[in-house]
Amino acid sequence: MVNPLTGKNFEPSWRIAEFLPEALEFYADVERQIGRQVWYPFPVLRLAGSDKEWRKMVSKLDAPDVAPWVAGEVAAPDGWVGAVEVRGGGRLDTRAFMDGSRGFFEELGCYRQGEVSLTGNSGNVIWCEGAAGLMAGRCGPHRCAKGEILTLRAEGWDQCRIRIGAGGWLVPQGGGVFKVGSTYEWDELDELPTDRGRARVEEIASRLGGEVFDVIGHEAGVRPILRRSQPLIGPLDEGGWMFNALGSKGSLYAPGMAGRLAHWLVDGVEPEPEVDFREFREQTRRDESR
Repeated sequence: MVNPLTGKNFEPSWRIAEFLPEALEFYADVERQIGRQVWYPFPVLRLAGSDKEWRKMVSKLDAPDVAPWVAGEVAAPDGWVGAVEVRGGGRLDTRAFMDGSRGFFEELGCYRQGEVSLTGNSGNVIWCEGAAGLMAGRCGPHRCAKGEILTLRAEGWDQCRIRIGAGGWLVPQGGGVFKVGSTYEWDELDELPTDRGRARVEEIASRLGGEVFDVIGHEAGVRPILRRSQPLIGPLDEGGWMFNALGSKGSLYAPGMAGRLAHWLVDGVEPEPEVDFREFREQTRRDESR
């Protein structure tokens, strides 16, 4: 899911004005290459559950960095204080994207056992390990967080907009199916669904969609985080390169970061310092030495 205005403070995702166009261009190209739709645009219905939350949202509607993403105030559903429709949202069908990409590289003869090898590269290994790599300590102290989501089937729910509120989100999948989430857990970093997680996500579903639904799937995973949900790329001390720390926003940031890494490896064009893993590593070392 991509939601341009996030969090309790109703602020744009980090550098979304740059990364979203890059992502949309990339996904459109992928769709042409594999002959399948992977990106589904949706407006986002941002819901306020209290007067305090609504006042904060309204106070920011005209802010220069927020206004471009605001389509306008809309009538709030029953049980909500206010609502704003946000433009620029959507969801990536990650399964279609991964399956289509795998088939594309298999046809080229460069995909084998989860690895892609392209002729003419520099021989560098790029470690795209996600949370497992961060928790193994390859990149220093991490801030990974476990999350649980549910897949629901429900009749009569709004399938035209993503809904954000009650500390969670509800994303239409088509055909009366929805994804809803998510929890945050920083201590038990496994991929095992829990009864507690399910109960919390069902509460979110009840607030955002309605009381009547069937749970048809329950999943858990770990978000790969080094610092908030801001990605990093760069060389590792022991050799090879890292591509990680996408947090909960990989669909938004992965295409642009992959392009930056490609330019670095192929053309020698280094990225902005704030996405350079070397800068992050040095700052971490300075902090640890204090």
